[in-house]
Amino acid sequence: MNKLNQKFIYFICLVSAMGGLLFGYDWVVIGGAKPFYELFFGIADSPVMQGIAMSTALVGCLIGAMVAGAMADKYGRKPLLIGAAVLFTVSAVATGAFDDFTLFNIARFIGGVGIGIASALSPMYIAEVAPTAVRGRLVSLNQMTIVLGILGAQIANWQIAEPLPEAISAMQVSGMAVQETMADAFILDSWNGQMGWRWMFWAEALPAALFLVLAFFIPESPRYMAMKGEDKKALATLSMIGGEEYAQGELAVINASCAAEAEQAGLKTLFTRKYAAVLTLGIVVAVFQQWCGTNVIFNYAQEIFSAAGYSVGDVLFNIVITGVANVIFTIVALFTIDRWGRRSLMLFGASSLAIIYLILGTCYYLQITGFFMVILVVAAISAYAMTLGPVTWVLLAEIFPNKVRGVAMATCTFALWTGCTTLTYSFPSMNAALGSSGTFWIYAAICAAGFIYLMRSCPETKGISLEELEKKLVK
Repeated sequence: MNKLNQKFIYFICLVSAMGGLLFGYDWVVIGGAKPFYELFFGIADSPVMQGIAMSTALVGCLIGAMVAGAMADKYGRKPLLIGAAVLFTVSAVATGAFDDFTLFNIARFIGGVGIGIASALSPMYIAEVAPTAVRGRLVSLNQMTIVLGILGAQIANWQIAEPLPEAISAMQVSGMAVQETMADAFILDSWNGQMGWRWMFWAEALPAALFLVLAFFIPESPRYMAMKGEDKKALATLSMIGGEEYAQGELAVINASCAAEAEQAGLKTLFTRKYAAVLTLGIVVAVFQQWCGTNVIFNYAQEIFSAAGYSVGDVLFNIVITGVANVIFTIVALFTIDRWGRRSLMLFGASSLAIIYLILGTCYYLQITGFFMVILVVAAISAYAMTLGPVTWVLLAEIFPNKVRGVAMATCTFALWTGCTTLTYSFPSMNAALGSSGTFWIYAAICAAGFIYLMRSCPETKGISLEELEKKLVK
C-alpha cells in the first residue's frame, strides 16, 4: 500500500465499519439485560415471550436488509449508512425509556432495521472502496468493529449491573423453586431490575450519535458513482484513495465491467439462471454463519452458563471472557484472511465448530459443570471469530458482480437474518425440549453438513479483483 493514501482509506473504512460496531452492540446488549428486563416485564417464565423479546430486533433486521439493496442502488451507499445511524440513535434512547413491553419491542424493532441496513451496506461499501490486495483485511474491519461492539455491550452490561449479594446468587442456583422466586423478587425490586437494564441500552446512544456525525464526512462509493455515470466524482474519490494513475486504471476496469449493461439490476435479474450458482452460494454461506449456532451463545449466555452451574453475577463476567476471545481471534483473522484465504478459513471454522459442539453437548449430557464448560464455549467463540464470523461478510461483499451487488448483498443479508431470527427464536423451545446436550448436538450436525457443502462449492477469492471475480463466478 506504499502508493495508496492509507490514512484516507482507513478513515472511510472505519467510519463505514462503525455500522458494524453498533450492529454488534445493539445485537448483544439484550443478552446482558435479559435477566432484568424479563422480570420487569413479567416474562421470566414464558419461553414464547422471551423468544419474542429476543427476536423483535431480528425481524427489524429482515426488513432493513430487504430494503437496503434497492435503496442503496437508488440513493447510494452513503445516505443509507446515515439512515442506519439515525435508527440506532433513536432505538438506543427509546428502548431504555419504555415501561410497556409492546413499546419496548417496537424500539427494538427500529434498532433491528438499522442493523439490517448496516450489516448489508458497511461491508459492501468497504469492498467497493478497498484496493484489491488488502480488500479482505479491510472488509474484515467491519467484523472487527462488530466484535468490539459485542465486547463493549458485554463490558457495559457487566459494569452497569450492580453485584448481587452472595445469598441471592446462592438462591438462584439452589434448584429450589421457593428460593429462586425469592431471588427473582429481590432482583426485580433492585436498581438492576428497575433502572440498570435501561442504562445498558442507553449506553449505545453516544457511539450512535458519533457514527451519525462522521458518516457525513465519507464520500459516496466510487463504483456506485461510476455505475450512475458520474465518472468525475468517481475519479475524484479514487484519486484520493490511490492517486491519478490508480484512479484512471480502476475507473477503466469498472466501466468495462458495466459497459454491456449500464443500469443496475433488480431481483428479477438476480433470480435468473446466469446468477443462480453464485446466489445459491451467497445464501447458503449467509444462513450457515447463523445456523452454525455460535450466536446463540451471545444472546442466551444466561441459559448456557446457568446450565453449567453459574449464577447471574458469574454469567456476566463469563460473557466478558467470551467477548475478549471474540476480539482477539478476530484480530487473528485480520492477519490471516489475505494470507490463508477465504476458503481455508471457512473449512477450518466449520470442522472446528462441529467437533467443539459435539464435545460440549456430551458434557451437558454427562452433567459436567464448571470452568471446563467455559473453556469449550470460549473455544467455539474463538473458532467462529477467526473464520465464519468475518470471512462470511468478506465473501458476500466479493462474489457478486457490480451490476447486482446491491440487491444480491441485500438478498443474502436478508437470508442471514432469517437464519438468525429462526435460530434465536427456536433456541428457548429447543433447549426446553431437547436440553442443552441435544441442542448442541444438532448444531454439531449442521456444522458438519456446512463443511461438506463448503468443500464442494466455496471458491477462493483472495487476491482477485471484483471485476475478475465476476468473470470467474458468473458464466
